[in-house]
Amino acid sequence: MPRQVDHVSRRLHIAEAVCHLADERGLEGVTLRDVAARAQVSMGAVQRCFRNKEEMLVFALGHISERISERAQARLLRSPAQSASTALGHAATEISLLREEHRAEARVWLAFVAQAAVSKALARTLKANYAPLQEAFTRLISEAGEGAEGAERAVPLDPQLEARTLLALADGLTVHVLIGHLTPHEAHDVLHTHLARLLEQPVTRTPSPDSPLP
Repeated sequence: MPRQVDHVSRRLHIAEAVCHLADERGLEGVTLRDVAARAQVSMGAVQRCFRNKEEMLVFALGHISERISERAQARLLRSPAQSASTALGHAATEISLLREEHRAEARVWLAFVAQAAVSKALARTLKANYAPLQEAFTRLISEAGEGAEGAERAVPLDPQLEARTLLALADGLTVHVLIGHLTPHEAHDVLHTHLARLLEQPVTRTPSPDSPLP
């Protein structure tokens, strides 16, 4: 049993080294040798954990995706009394990676997304990671729509379509903040204005540029 625990720990340690390198230079220039050096382990240790670079990258992507998803789930569970619309806003903000402390994580995520365009294995991992988020968003949008003010909507709400739209918007905002097209607060404003219109709620006043994101 101790051998297995050490093997799992080492794989996670190597995955963190991959993420640090991806943050600095993207994934194209990341080699097994670079990762071994950053993780301060031997090449043999890396190769015992992963058969090749692709397997290592798939594991690292799963690692960072799980971390982001767990954080979003924690926001959903933090206050059981919160409304579905509030929970939806919190989770969407979390996966948009708009906060300053998540900027490095956002760069790593984008590096993996870019690589997934030419890697079927990474693309499969990304699609698998989007599935539970889409399911959670679909449920929350459905619940929020039922609790929205007004008995009738001008256009019937399609929770699954809106969940897909929200996921795509969140990813797009991540990119726009990273390249400097939007500030984090401008992106937050876009996201929550979209949610307010989706759920037919009043658009709330956005925080000042100097205040932290919720």
